[in-house]
Amino acid sequence: MGIVAKGAKCDVDGCSNDGARSLNSSKVENAGMRLRSSAKKAVLCKDHYKEWKKETKDDRELERARFDRF
Repeated sequence: MGIVAKGAKCDVDGCSNDGARSLNSSKVENAGMRLRSSAKKAVLCKDHYKEWKKETKDDRELERARFDRF
Protein backbone atom coordinates (compact mmCIF):
# COMPACT_ATOMS: atom_id res chain seq x y z
CA MET A 1 0.00 0.00 0.00
CA GLY A 2 1.47 3.34 -1.04
CA ILE A 3 1.50 6.64 0.78
CA VAL A 4 -1.30 8.09 -1.36
CA ALA A 5 -3.58 5.12 -0.64
CA LYS A 6 -2.98 5.63 3.09
CA GLY A 7 -4.53 9.11 2.87
CA ALA A 8 -1.52 11.43 2.64
CA LYS A 9 -2.17 15.13 2.15
CA CYS A 10 -0.61 17.37 -0.49
CA ASP A 11 2.96 18.45 0.42
CA VAL A 12 2.83 21.81 -1.37
CA ASP A 13 3.05 24.80 0.99
CA GLY A 14 -0.42 26.05 1.95
CA CYS A 15 -2.41 23.15 0.46
CA SER A 16 -4.38 20.65 2.53
CA ASN A 17 -6.11 18.65 -0.22
CA ASP A 18 -5.90 14.86 -0.41
CA GLY A 19 -2.93 13.50 -2.32
CA ALA A 20 -3.39 11.97 -5.76
CA ARG A 21 0.16 11.26 -6.96
CA SER A 22 3.62 10.92 -5.43
CA LEU A 23 6.70 12.13 -7.28
CA ASN A 24 10.38 12.62 -6.63
CA SER A 25 10.60 15.76 -4.49
CA SER A 26 13.55 17.18 -6.45
CA LYS A 27 11.49 17.10 -9.67
CA VAL A 28 8.67 18.94 -7.94
CA GLU A 29 11.01 21.59 -6.53
CA ASN A 30 12.66 22.06 -9.94
CA ALA A 31 9.22 22.93 -11.32
CA GLY A 32 9.07 25.88 -8.91
CA MET A 33 6.80 24.49 -6.22
CA ARG A 34 7.62 24.95 -2.54
CA LEU A 35 7.24 21.86 -0.37
CA ARG A 36 6.56 21.62 3.35
CA SER A 37 8.77 18.60 3.95
CA SER A 38 12.16 17.50 2.70
CA ALA A 39 11.34 13.83 2.12
CA LYS A 40 12.42 11.85 -0.95
CA LYS A 41 8.85 11.62 -2.24
CA ALA A 42 6.40 14.50 -2.52
CA VAL A 43 2.65 13.93 -2.54
CA LEU A 44 0.65 16.18 -4.86
CA CYS A 45 -3.09 16.76 -5.05
CA LYS A 46 -4.90 16.62 -8.37
CA ASP A 47 -4.61 20.40 -8.94
CA HIS A 48 -0.90 20.64 -8.13
CA TYR A 49 -0.14 17.53 -10.21
CA LYS A 50 -1.85 19.20 -13.17
CA GLU A 51 0.22 22.36 -12.55
CA TRP A 52 3.42 20.27 -12.34
CA LYS A 53 2.60 18.57 -15.65
CA LYS A 54 2.14 21.96 -17.36
CA GLU A 55 5.40 23.33 -15.94
CA THR A 56 7.48 20.30 -16.97
CA LYS A 57 5.88 19.47 -20.32
CA ASP A 58 8.81 20.63 -22.46
CA ASP A 59 11.40 18.89 -20.27
CA ARG A 60 9.49 15.62 -20.32
CA GLU A 61 9.11 15.76 -24.12
CA LEU A 62 12.87 16.27 -24.52
CA GLU A 63 13.55 13.38 -22.16
CA ARG A 64 11.29 11.06 -24.16
CA ALA A 65 12.83 12.20 -27.44
CA ARG A 66 16.27 11.14 -26.25
CA PHE A 67 15.14 7.54 -25.85
CA ASP A 68 12.91 7.36 -28.94
CA ARG A 69 15.74 7.90 -31.42
CA PHE A 70 16.18 4.23 -32.26
